[in-house]
Amino acid sequence: MKIVKLVTILVVLFLMAILWSFSLGNEDQQNSDIKQEQRGTRVAYFASGCFWCVEAIFESVNGVEEVISGYAGGHTENPTYKVVGRGRTGHAETVAVYYKPEIVSFQTLVTVFFGSHDPTTKNGQHPDYGSQYRSIAFHKTKEEKQIIDKTIKRLNKDVYDGKIVTEVKKIKKFYPAEEYHQNFKRLNPEHPYVKKVSVPRLNRFKHKFPELLKKRKDG
Repeated sequence: MKIVKLVTILVVLFLMAILWSFSLGNEDQQNSDIKQEQRGTRVAYFASGCFWCVEAIFESVNGVEEVISGYAGGHTENPTYKVVGRGRTGHAETVAVYYKPEIVSFQTLVTVFFGSHDPTTKNGQHPDYGSQYRSIAFHKTKEEKQIIDKTIKRLNKDVYDGKIVTEVKKIKKFYPAEEYHQNFKRLNPEHPYVKKVSVPRLNRFKHKFPELLKKRKDG
């Protein structure tokens, strides 16, 4: 009986530790978002294929202050690029988009998200395939979820014939990727992937949404 009680206590303590860790992760995310909002900047999270491409697309949008590449949507703590690439962490390559809401709305960012990738492909965007490249629109609030859901409903009716497979998930924890992934397109213009995939994808987006782009500074 003593052994049974001891095992029961250990199991309870283990479950409590998991819940505590989960709570801390949510609290960290909430504190980060609150700090950004206090500075007049909000943050939105999206996954739509290789973050080298997605980062460059959102950075071209007027009102976006900064974009950070990272990982979200999974169950593994402190994931790395190598581990996420194996497709077993549950995470997808994700970007955190820091934006000025008085210049660009969350609805516009959702439009950018759906307008810059194929939301009907379940596991990735050509030429990148796997669960780590799947399509996810993250939300922090009920209002953001409503915007995403309404957009999906409209696009399923008007464009995609009900074939959108994008996941809609509440953001729980965002893990910034390794430093060498940040600003990858800008810092590595001669990289074969950048030239063959990132730049063409960015140019397609720019051609499709010229009204959303940042104005080029003279000189």
